[in-house]
Amino acid sequence: MVAGIGIAISVQIFVGLLINSLQQSLVDSTMGRSPHITITSSVDDVTIRRWENMVDDIEKIAPVEVVSVSASGNAFARRGSTSKPVLVRGFDFETADRIYNISDSIYKGSPYQLRSEVIVGKDLSEELELDIGDRLTVSTPGGTDSALTVSGLYDLGASSINKTWLITKLETARKMFGFGSRVTSIEVTVSDLFRADIVANKLEKALDNNNIKVENWKEQNQQLLRGLEGQRISSAIIQAIILVSVIVAISSVLSISVLQKTRHIGILKAMGIKDRDAGLIFLYQGFLIGLVGSLLGIALGLSLVYAFVALTTVEGQPPLFELRIQYDFILRSWLIALFSAILAAIVPARNSLKLSPVDVIRER
Repeated sequence: MVAGIGIAISVQIFVGLLINSLQQSLVDSTMGRSPHITITSSVDDVTIRRWENMVDDIEKIAPVEVVSVSASGNAFARRGSTSKPVLVRGFDFETADRIYNISDSIYKGSPYQLRSEVIVGKDLSEELELDIGDRLTVSTPGGTDSALTVSGLYDLGASSINKTWLITKLETARKMFGFGSRVTSIEVTVSDLFRADIVANKLEKALDNNNIKVENWKEQNQQLLRGLEGQRISSAIIQAIILVSVIVAISSVLSISVLQKTRHIGILKAMGIKDRDAGLIFLYQGFLIGLVGSLLGIALGLSLVYAFVALTTVEGQPPLFELRIQYDFILRSWLIALFSAILAAIVPARNSLKLSPVDVIRER
């Protein structure tokens, strides 16, 4: 019986940790290097005025972690006879790095220091045959040409970004596109990204500005959210079925135990044991079975998870997903399993209360 419960709980732990880790890896790969909330202009002028006041107001909201501003615009990058469409992104490196983790993505060279410097994505550098110290010309739709020097090459892990983004100083981009002191977007990350929509609504009400548009990542990733919700529901169903099977199994075994121990219970009652104490015997038994079985299941479940990761990881390549051991989930699963075992013992305990010592002795 204990082994059966251990196997059932191990499946629950295995499935739960696996799905939770997979969900977190999917979210990290999608949003790990992206803002959770983006504020842009909602009018024809793509720039945001008086953005400094907005940043001050945003930073006063508790769940907000990072606030960064950007001046961005479409342009063409040209080297020699080769020209490519690009998106020039002007950042304050320190704050933007906390969102995009740019510094860890630079595999050659260093971040920009001067206004005439730029860092280029891996794919774009290959297409334009750029290396550290090379110069390229950036042409804007307004007819402005700017000569920039490559200070570093980066790989943010997304081909669409590596192929198009030119990252430079905020002042450089503003001068290039004639933005003056204005910016084109305010980018925000929050402590709990799944509450980004709530924080975005709070920001929209607090800023109360019809000239801006507040968007959050959940609005832009509906398909991902539906997939995550489907995984969450399927995981919950599997775990619920496992718990129900544990309850039924324990209840059945202990009910049979009541029938097998009828004579002993009758003798104990005839000797003066109270009905409550007789019932507690089965509650204690259910508690011990649940305790030992759940602990065994946790150990087996963790072993299965580590074995799965080891078997699916190819040498020299990163694992399919990053395993995250969620101790709160394990503790919650253990407590639920323990409570379920005690709950399952209530039925046989109640059956033992109904036994009359006189009837038992007569039957024997």
